[in-house]
Amino acid sequence: MRVLLIGAGGISEHHAKALQNIDQVELAGFIDLDQIKANEAISHYGGKLYKNIDEAIQDRVEVAHILTPPDSHAKIAIECLEKGLHVLVEKPLGISIEECEAIDNAAKVAGKLATVNHSLLYDPEILKAIELVKNGAVGDVISVDIIRSSVYPSYPGGQLPPHYREPGYPFRDIGVHALYLIQQFLGPINSVEGKYRSLGGDHMLAYDEWRAVVDCEKGMGQMHLSWNINPLQNMMLIQGTKGVLRVDSFHMFTSLRRVTPAPKAIERVINTIRDSSRPLYDTPKNVVAFIMKKRKPYQGLHNLVGAFYESIRSGSSLPVSIQEAKTVVHWTESLARQADKDYKSWNELNPVAKKDAILVTGGNGGVGSAVVASLLNSGKQVRILCRRPPKTININSNLEYIVGDLGSPDVVFEAVKDTSAVVHVGATMSGDWDAFLGGTIEGTKNILTAMQQHCIKKLVYISSMSVVDWAGSDQAAVIDENISLEPRSDERGSYTKSKLEAEKLVVEASKAGLVSSVILRPGQIFGGKLPLMTGAVRRKAGRVSIVLGDGKLTLPMIYIDDVVHAINLSLEKDVESGTVIQLIDPSLWTQRDVIKASGEKGKVIYLPRKFVFAIGGLSEKVLGLVGRQSPFARYRLYSALARLKFESDRAEKLLGWKPIVGVEKAISERLASDLN
Repeated sequence: MRVLLIGAGGISEHHAKALQNIDQVELAGFIDLDQIKANEAISHYGGKLYKNIDEAIQDRVEVAHILTPPDSHAKIAIECLEKGLHVLVEKPLGISIEECEAIDNAAKVAGKLATVNHSLLYDPEILKAIELVKNGAVGDVISVDIIRSSVYPSYPGGQLPPHYREPGYPFRDIGVHALYLIQQFLGPINSVEGKYRSLGGDHMLAYDEWRAVVDCEKGMGQMHLSWNINPLQNMMLIQGTKGVLRVDSFHMFTSLRRVTPAPKAIERVINTIRDSSRPLYDTPKNVVAFIMKKRKPYQGLHNLVGAFYESIRSGSSLPVSIQEAKTVVHWTESLARQADKDYKSWNELNPVAKKDAILVTGGNGGVGSAVVASLLNSGKQVRILCRRPPKTININSNLEYIVGDLGSPDVVFEAVKDTSAVVHVGATMSGDWDAFLGGTIEGTKNILTAMQQHCIKKLVYISSMSVVDWAGSDQAAVIDENISLEPRSDERGSYTKSKLEAEKLVVEASKAGLVSSVILRPGQIFGGKLPLMTGAVRRKAGRVSIVLGDGKLTLPMIYIDDVVHAINLSLEKDVESGTVIQLIDPSLWTQRDVIKASGEKGKVIYLPRKFVFAIGGLSEKVLGLVGRQSPFARYRLYSALARLKFESDRAEKLLGWKPIVGVEKAISERLASDLN
């Protein structure tokens, strides 16, 4: 049988791999509106790119997997069935009972098979639980409780994915699994009552906490879905009249507590041993099987796909009937649509109205919040673009918020509208590359585009000293604005790479006359929300301080108030657009100087440079064996331990800037404050 995958998104990888393990089944190719994505999938899993379903049928395709967004499932599935293809639809089958019934009718008329990927029903641990329940291990099942936490991939910018566009999507995505599992053990669902709210674990989700009570024919089920709980959980508790099953799909074990004829005290001991021994045995065994590739990621999907093709060959029962899927779709949508209806975003409830405000991106961060406070103190009107709503009610009439992600063009467009200038501080500080791509690079593109659309010229961009070539400048005469940029940003890490690309974007826009910018490169900022004792100074191991090198490295220190002073001057002064200005306190501070001035007590260990580099090299080899990049790679360490001299008078000449506090006074005042 030749198979067509319609949709080349992330889940297509697992469908393609599942097909590789089924005899007499061949992946013919892909259809996707995004041909780049489809061709990438083809390069990994083979097949060809089809323009449409008809072209695939002419190439002898007999089966289609529908892997597109849920609102398109029914339309595509019905077309495939009417044209003579069997179909396997990713969950959910559709977005309404009517759509599910239309798929069922199309399958009956065409004489073809249609099913849906309720993959967890075929997860090895769930299959084990189903068998135990069938054999009476827990007696009559009374309740099923599911705890599931999750995390979505980092947002790389651009169009918002559906889980961020639709408030009810997380329940459609994860809640559907919980509903069909509860239905499996407790019978048809009578009603679902749910609650949802946001605790901020994923700032872009409308609701990141969901709870639901599911009333079924045989008992009651509950589910808790969370994007806040860590480590990630995927547990199910099946409670019956004679026993309790604990199923942990993430840790790959199933344990059973049973009623015994023994005295209750003995029974507790027996069940404790039973309950604790299974994870001790099953988890390591299954991890080894996973490493040996005998157990695969998304094993339930692999098993269900295999069962579907067995149904086609032998006429055996489908893995999931349309009737079972229809009930799950109905109750999934009933709660998800209510969430869609209930949600009002911060920006809808708190529309911005000020004209000529100064926009500060990242206004809740360490630097951004200090900039905002300074501007407000001087009587300026300020608009903050931040990822999370403020925790307290704003009582300052000169301050307003827009909540959203820098990676979203629509959010940034609204944030820049009617402003007089932009102080672009916001950037991604941690996460995978997609997070840095969206928050820093795409965010900066969006700022520049929106400024052009709204004819806003004045931009103060906060770059970083990390964008310059530290390793290549080791023992160089001086580090100033003319120093070379980092030539190996991939090896320095995502922060450096993204900040470098963002700075280049600002420079290019400035040269093109699209903005009138000042680019500030502050050194190691401390004060306010930003700590003095960072890893550049020392790392803590209990009460012991560990310093990389001999402690004599010169650090590019600067106090937060002095950075804010430079930003304010940059807003006021007329400086040639695209000018880069280095911001470092003129006094020279080494690691030893900072440790001494901070008054920090305890033992300090200085690790020799050669030893540090040797450890870095070893970490590269060890992590390289599993295809991972070491966070302590030698090039990063060469950069971190580069012996540099920082010197520039450009800030003073062009802005009239001098430190208004200075490092020494800031540290001494902080120490005095701590002592008091």
